Amino acid sequence: MNATEEINGKALAEMSPDALNAWFEMRFAQSLAAANENKTPRLSIMVTKGTLDWAYPPFILGATAAAMGWDTSLFFTFYGLALLKKDLSPHISPLGNPAMPMKMPFGPQWFQNVEWNMPNLLMAGVPGFETVATTLMKQTMKNKGVATIPELRELCIEADVKLVACQMTVDLFGWKQEDFIPEVSEWAGAASYLTSAKGADITLFI
Repeated sequence: MNATEEINGKALAEMSPDALNAWFEMRFAQSLAAANENKTPRLSIMVTKGTLDWAYPPFILGATAAAMGWDTSLFFTFYGLALLKKDLSPHISPLGNPAMPMKMPFGPQWFQNVEWNMPNLLMAGVPGFETVATTLMKQTMKNKGVATIPELRELCIEADVKLVACQMTVDLFGWKQEDFIPEVSEWAGAASYLTSAKGADITLFI
């Protein structure tokens, strides 16, 4: 008898122990596969950085996962919490990524293709360098047709991505809940995040 066929009580009684075990194992595997196929994937991301360059990955991944039908949750803590504030104006910090190449978003093509690897000493010693780097990156993103951080955040909101704010960070930095967008889904702590992360299929730390 085929292990995938429905069988009645009489047929079960007539089966050998090995055949019976094989049939039950096959039925269990089929049920498990069907349950996994119908399960909605879950993505949980911990967002810890609030600079312009680090703001792109969580919002892009979150919006993409939600568009694919995934249950998506972003937990913003420490410096990443600034990405949920009403006044959203992140700057780039080249010091946080010494390998970051600088490309110019203007001039002839050969000039735009040059990678200007700026040493940390220069970036730290030149007044206003972060502002210059932020302006250059924003212009580069615009030239390439990449959405801005406010636009990506709005996409996440429209896609029902769960935006969770760390209450401990709010208290630590002396902020108020009124400083943040009303679309914050939940004000939570480490225990709540761990519970969410435990049930996720994919967990990322950014």
